[in-house]
Amino acid sequence: MNFIYGFLLVFGFVYVAPGVQSICQIPDAVIDTPWIDMVDSCTEELKDQVKMEIGASMTYLAMGAYFSRDSVSRPGFSKLFMQAADEEREHAIKLIEYMLMRGDVTRDFQNLLPASLTAPKLEWRDGVQALKDALAKEVNVTTNIRKVITNCETPPNGAKNDYHLVDYLTADFLDEQYRGQRDLAGKYTTLRKMMDTYGPIGEFLFDKKLLNGEL
Repeated sequence: MNFIYGFLLVFGFVYVAPGVQSICQIPDAVIDTPWIDMVDSCTEELKDQVKMEIGASMTYLAMGAYFSRDSVSRPGFSKLFMQAADEEREHAIKLIEYMLMRGDVTRDFQNLLPASLTAPKLEWRDGVQALKDALAKEVNVTTNIRKVITNCETPPNGAKNDYHLVDYLTADFLDEQYRGQRDLAGKYTTLRKMMDTYGPIGEFLFDKKLLNGEL
């Protein structure tokens, strides 16, 4: 009997008469906000960094697609840049998750997207040029992260130092950026030497090493 009463009670809540539209709207909870203490200027700069990470991901995606063309056929380079695209997207996700953790709930997601999701470049002369462009992209991203750190460490108008954000960016992002830059610089130098020594076959051999995870 208790089961029947329970069933009827639940059914009464979920049943909607034919022809009657059911609309379930739950208002947002009203929560005190003193715990949300990110400085506005830091929040905006962090959002700009998200856009930069997404833009870098699009650039690497374009690189990966280019080297995967049947007319180019450099699967090692394609693998390298597709992985880089994934990493940049993960960086953007980590920053969004951080802002959510700090209470910056962005209702308009468009504010976190670049004005254009089109990659600025779609073709590269060779692997050397692509690695050079990739290194330049990483330097730009690193420079912007350092700018965010500096501005949040000493924010304008006498606002408080955001120690947590500064520590997070320094420990989780800068270390990876510097290691990534060194890796790309090494690959760039190695490829140039191989092409200077063996000509176009040098790029072919380098690509095979990338594909096999030897570089």
